[in-house]
Amino acid sequence: MIPIIRSMVALCALGVLPAAASAACPALLNHQMKTLDGKPLDLCQFEGKAVLVVNTASKCGHTPQFEKLEGMYKQYKDKGLVVLGFPSNDFRQELATNQEVGDFCRMTYGVQFPMAEKTSVTGDGANPFFKSLAQQTLDPPTWNFHKYLIAPDGKTVYSFATPVAPDSPQVMAKLQPMLK
Repeated sequence: MIPIIRSMVALCALGVLPAAASAACPALLNHQMKTLDGKPLDLCQFEGKAVLVVNTASKCGHTPQFEKLEGMYKQYKDKGLVVLGFPSNDFRQELATNQEVGDFCRMTYGVQFPMAEKTSVTGDGANPFFKSLAQQTLDPPTWNFHKYLIAPDGKTVYSFATPVAPDSPQVMAKLQPMLK
């Protein structure tokens, strides 16, 4: 077994294997789920990036925040920002199916950032990732479009309430130093 480990370390050093193969994913990002399209979504792929996590709803008064979220994603994705949407019907304002949610987001707001499948984000039924975010910040979502900003270290998390715009001075003050 030791020769195999030595070989993997050597291959990583040569750049044959990605460095992530030799390092453990931060616990906060160590979650697997599916996208709206049913494809696997491994949050470990976002290690080393700033991740703006948002619980979304298609029929909410705050739904226009999709426009700013997509704008930020386009502007900063090459500088290390990932916007990650989590549609939820916890507050009874989401469309019925993942297909409807995806079509609405793409056609109405041109959303290209990654979107997980519909999930619960609050209470006992919250998905494990949102439970972790709420535990770490002591600030669970109380409405749609609650935002969490995860630093590239995969450990530091900032929480922003629904009315705080994604591109607000509060969010940008935390995000800007994280960008490359």
